[in-house]
Amino acid sequence: QVQLVESGGGLVQVGGSLRLSCAASGRAFSSYAVAWFRQAPGKEREFVAAVSQYAWSTDYADSVKGRCTISRDVAKNTVYLQMASLKPEDTAVYYCAARYRGTTRIGAAYEYWGQGAQVTVDS
Repeated sequence: QVQLVESGGGLVQVGGSLRLSCAASGRAFSSYAVAWFRQAPGKEREFVAAVSQYAWSTDYADSVKGRCTISRDVAKNTVYLQMASLKPEDTAVYYCAARYRGTTRIGAAYEYWGQGAQVTVDS
């Protein structure tokens, strides 16, 4: 099966930037839609951003639109989430997820999940 590994998390100051990476195993990963979700302590998991197969389209949650960019490198089987102007409310564990279908904001629709990467924005 497809394995997803997140990296790039860490501690960043308010207003700073960070780039998360989601590296995937498996062939034809560009055929999968990939999304980023996040979950803060005591809160529900929420959708952040998604990129379609072959990067035909992207989707962003209102809370991050204009501050985040999702992209993919086909040759490296990697999807990125570039975050800027970070706020304390961005603090969460970030997960990447993939499915062999079009993008959706519903987490349960995604078949494959990474282990998560902690992002902490100090206040």
